[in-house]
Amino acid sequence: MASIPSVSTCNKDHPFPARLSENRLLSRPGAGKETRHLVVSLEGGGPAYKAGDSLGVFPANPPGEVAEILQWLGAGGGEPVQPAMLRLDAPITLREALGARLSLAGPTRKTVELLHAGTTDAGERARLGALLAPEAREALQAFLDERAYADLLAEFPGARAGVTPRGLTDLMRRLMPRLYSIASSPRAFPREAHLTVAVVRYRSNGRDRGGVCSTFLADRAGAGAPVPVFVSGSHFGPPPDPAADAIMVGPGTGVAPFRAFVQDRAAAGAPGRNWLFFGDRHRASDFLYEDEWEAHLAAGRLARLDLAWSRDQERKIYVQDRMRENAAALWAWIKNGAHFYVCGDAKRMAKDVDAALHEIIAQQGGMDPAAAAGYVKTMKSEKRYQRDVY
Repeated sequence: MASIPSVSTCNKDHPFPARLSENRLLSRPGAGKETRHLVVSLEGGGPAYKAGDSLGVFPANPPGEVAEILQWLGAGGGEPVQPAMLRLDAPITLREALGARLSLAGPTRKTVELLHAGTTDAGERARLGALLAPEAREALQAFLDERAYADLLAEFPGARAGVTPRGLTDLMRRLMPRLYSIASSPRAFPREAHLTVAVVRYRSNGRDRGGVCSTFLADRAGAGAPVPVFVSGSHFGPPPDPAADAIMVGPGTGVAPFRAFVQDRAAAGAPGRNWLFFGDRHRASDFLYEDEWEAHLAAGRLARLDLAWSRDQERKIYVQDRMRENAAALWAWIKNGAHFYVCGDAKRMAKDVDAALHEIIAQQGGMDPAAAAGYVKTMKSEKRYQRDVY
């Protein structure tokens, strides 16, 4: 049995074999997505963390998909392989490589080339050859986007005889860990790390699929099997001055680190005020940690809670809209030294929140756009404006 790394040696190269001690549904009936609260036990020498850090999780692939690939290859799983991407000193078994070391998704052009070279079926050769034509680049990418390795082996049976375990695994990418913002404070939960995970499930090419790590945590990690984890340190964290105010904008699962921030400041007795902007589609189904936020508000640990439900009325309302509605108070907090934090979607939300922040500072501070941009730049340099976006 492998030795358990000590706190000082737990890292990406030597993850800690943690256990899931809780896995509960956060989203309610009617929600358009499945969101779960997961508690990772760090008992027995797990890594230390601080509020704002992320937890790296190494997932395992779905056993059914591994079995399907073994079946198509005509392999038992014990065959020795040494995938080029893993840079191993010694071979491992094919089952180990497919189970938790290599990604079963994302085949590339080289995979199609391998099938084309090995197929004994004329129709398959013609179809694969057409996809490999120089003018078919976009069609090839669209084809690959809809398929995993198991799909290709199922779809082109004439090529299977020409695909060896070594040849296939040499084309596969390394299965990478996923990072999740830790949704707890070590002051409140010293031997646990809480996660707020949106479980990715979808359908493509006639198959049900899922995000490899989110479904691993939701469906496959609760039977006592270890969950290899490590802590990824971050600049993102509550104000170092306990008297400073904190404004937190985190819709959806972006609220995770702010749950940690409020817990941390409450446990430390920080006198600074906390203001949270949270939102999602529907209050009835998507209000993550509703009871906790209401309790924090009632106890004064949360000074303000502004909510934005985009689908509960005809006009869509987002967190940036709530910011604009409270522009005067927001500016008063910022002018008084408050720290401003954003966590969540980088493509739209974070950009929209940033634009709203610039507008509010310009309008409330009596500045032109250039001066407001300079003010925001100063906030960033002073680490009073921080973002954890993805």
